[in-house]
Amino acid sequence: MPKLDRGFKLTWLGHNSFWLTTRDGCSVLLDPWVESNPACPKELQSFERIDVMTITHGHADHMADAVNLGKRYRPTIVCNYEIHCYLQRKGLATTAPMNKGGSQTVQGVKFSMVHALHTSGIEEGGQIVACGGEACGFVITLEDGTTIYQAGDTAAFSDMALIAELYHPEIALLPIGDLFTMAPREAAIAARMLAPRWIVPTHYGTFPALTGRPDELRREIEKLGVKAEVVALEPGEVLQ
Repeated sequence: MPKLDRGFKLTWLGHNSFWLTTRDGCSVLLDPWVESNPACPKELQSFERIDVMTITHGHADHMADAVNLGKRYRPTIVCNYEIHCYLQRKGLATTAPMNKGGSQTVQGVKFSMVHALHTSGIEEGGQIVACGGEACGFVITLEDGTTIYQAGDTAAFSDMALIAELYHPEIALLPIGDLFTMAPREAAIAARMLAPRWIVPTHYGTFPALTGRPDELRREIEKLGVKAEVVALEPGEVLQ
């Protein structure tokens, strides 16, 4: 079990979903796809409570459980304006909309919305039913100043260097699966721009089509001389 001794716990729930418990006890669910997520351990598909939920974009493998969990736990849902409007129509009144370049603090945790290169249509029954605005990522600043970059689904893009300059993310949650997101080679280029201390690979292995693997990312990072440690978690494993 990798340890950073910063007073927080970051549990990978599989795919691109994480459960973050901060030093001061705030419970944050990143990209709520747990109940129907084949990679998420069954014992982690329910929670004692959820205080905050982030949504990076509208695809089902990132927000399929947002409505159910939002009604059950009533978290503050940090998302873009278009997803906020969709969730409001679904009966959720605890959304906290924002847009790229902005920041807001919820229960002592700061969320800064940053760019991502991806689509964001909201799907129901196999059909796109609503515009999910633009995909995004978040830089999450914890109570002690620790910064976590939740990239969401994205390609590598040059403004990741600007994210590094503005927010100095120490931990980067980077997709590596290929096909729908970056592959390990692109993720290594992203890591060179972001300059984190630790990289947690995400969005791989859930389905056969997502072929990227952490060992490939390690090799690509070594080729580029990037000084970052790849921490490959198993679903249910904790970085703390």
